[in-house]
Amino acid sequence: AFNMIKIAICTFALCALAAADSRESYAYRAPSSSSSEESYESSEARYNFQWDVNDESSENHYGHQEARDGDDTQGSYYVQLPDGRLQKVTFHVDGDDGYVANVEYEGEASYPSGESGSSESVESYRPRYAAPESSEEYGR
Repeated sequence: AFNMIKIAICTFALCALAAADSRESYAYRAPSSSSSEESYESSEARYNFQWDVNDESSENHYGHQEARDGDDTQGSYYVQLPDGRLQKVTFHVDGDDGYVANVEYEGEASYPSGESGSSESVESYRPRYAAPESSEEYGR
């Protein structure tokens, strides 16, 4: 019986040792840096996208296109203005000058009749205030 207890204890100890060795070990390590100076600029940035909205029911018509390859970024966007003109903006990003844009308009502005845009045809609004009938209305 004593030998059976020894065998059981040894078997239990071996199983515990095997289980302890199979656990993964996680150790904290400080982040390593490839250079002594950190850089937040990336020459590897690359993307290209384009989207357009043309919703006749809400009269929304606009879009945007942009592409980047490293430090070279270029693009354009446009919007149909309420006066009928199309506003187009082309741009590029220059490292030293930043965002450089060129804005152009296509078409002629037109307004529905009665909305000429001049202040002559618009009547000025002058509010009229009536004097209170008695001061009792205001708790006096």
